[in-house]
Parts: sequence; structure tokens; C-alpha cells
Amino acid sequence: MPRRTLESLGVLIRKKRGNNKLRETAKDIGIGPATLMRVENGRIPDVETFGKLCHWLNVDPGSFLGFQPKADASATEPALTSISVHCKTDQTPQPATVQALAQMMLLALKMQPTTNVEK
Repeated sequence: MPRRTLESLGVLIRKKRGNNKLRETAKDIGIGPATLMRVENGRIPDVETFGKLCHWLNVDPGSFLGFQPKADASATEPALTSISVHCKTDQTPQPATVQALAQMMLLALKMQPTTNVEK
């Protein structure tokens, strides 16, 4: 799988949105229209928004970070959403910082041992 850049996220969104209205698309994704417009214009979203956008695009978030796809890529989405609460203080993070944090989070998820829960 070719690696995508975080900066290409807006291009992918605009392409999928096509002629659909910004407000309607934002509602479908579960984000505000202003947020969607900022991302389409090249801004890097927060982790929660990044997860929602990747889900809407049906794209593995790891593809933007250089990770190989897993058999079940959807398992990372809830973790990305819950971690986003801690990342909201910096409203204008540098792209390199966002990418480094996302890589650390995905690596931490990958390294967690699986547990077998007995019923």
C-alpha cells in the first residue's frame, strides 16, 4: 500500500465529496462544516476528527503514517477517538508533531498484548 501524506487528506475528502454540499457532508461525517472546510484547505485535524474522516473515507489511518494495514483496521478507531481528548489543547499543532503522536499511539496499540477473557 502506498504511503499517503497527512497533507493529502484534504484532497481525498474533496474528491469523495464531489458536488455534495459541505454542510451535508460534514453532517454525514459527524463533524462541523467549518472543520471540514479547514481540513479540505490543508489543515491537519485533531485525532478524533482524523479518525472520523478516515472512517468516512474508508481508509486505514495507518496509511497516512506509514503503517502496513492490519486484518482488522477498525480496531484502532475507538482508541484514536478516546485519545483525542488529550490532544485538544493545542489547536494549531505542527504537522510533524501530529504525525509523531499518531505514530506513537498506533505503535502502542500494536504492541499491546491480547488478552483472553474467560466467560
